[in-house]
Amino acid sequence: MEHDPNLRITLVGAGTIGLSFAAFHLSHLNSPSQLTIYDTRPDLKSYVLESLPKFFNDHSNPISFADINVATSLRDAVSTAHIIQESGPENLQIKQALWKEVEKHAPRDALLWSSTSGIPASQQSQDMQDKTRLLVVHPYNPPHVMPLLELVPAPTTSQNVIERTQEFWRARGRVPIHLKKEITGFVANRLAFALLRESIHLVQAGVVSVEELDTIVESSMGPRWAVAGPFKSYHAGGGPGGLEGFFKNIGQTVQECWADAGQVNVGDGWEEEVFKQTSDAYGLVDTKERDRITKRVLNAIGEEKEKRI
Repeated sequence: MEHDPNLRITLVGAGTIGLSFAAFHLSHLNSPSQLTIYDTRPDLKSYVLESLPKFFNDHSNPISFADINVATSLRDAVSTAHIIQESGPENLQIKQALWKEVEKHAPRDALLWSSTSGIPASQQSQDMQDKTRLLVVHPYNPPHVMPLLELVPAPTTSQNVIERTQEFWRARGRVPIHLKKEITGFVANRLAFALLRESIHLVQAGVVSVEELDTIVESSMGPRWAVAGPFKSYHAGGGPGGLEGFFKNIGQTVQECWADAGQVNVGDGWEEEVFKQTSDAYGLVDTKERDRITKRVLNAIGEEKEKRI
């Protein structure tokens, strides 16, 4: 499927995530004409032509963005697609209505993916005739850079859909992880939000500033976790005793930190100070610089992993 000249992909939703996925797919298709974008905005064609090129830093292989199909109706957008990937608003009613309509017009064997951040497939598919077809494919932002895709099926999603989706992304060098259960926020966001909650607690308590906390993460666990996740890291930290040895050594400190973890809630009143500090420190973040550096980090890690083979 990697460079199948007959593969047709339709993206529903042309927001930041939708365009980021468009950038990724364009890098793996023979022709931009194999990609269709559908969105309800009236200026879609001009918007795509203006906004999509901004996701490309490498101009050595120019893409003819004008050859991308821009559909004005959902029926036309999905009727011949092999893959239909939705990145629309985080609204359950909108998604339920969308998939009910997509199912009417899409080929019966087309893969149906939602890149929602938190609405499970079991809820999205409620109005579908065949609930086995829908699968959440949750990216880590920005998806044209980050390797992770969380595949989160409903209990009714077919194993065939999961396996075909895994095959698609693996063939393109991505990391599709099949989550065995639906859970709010999925896995990557739950981990990230747990760190964010403790970060807010530490700033609110006056232990560090917003900028200092970011510097701590960027100078310690950030690069470490790019190489090894929490279990592998602390397993290594335990020396010959592994993770068990780590907990025998400083398990009490770990428990004291868990017991003392911050319990901040959205709306508790911390927002004004934390938002101000963040805005003062960073202003408008240069996402192009972020993406460029992230790609270099991922490339370096990939090169090192290749040496093991």
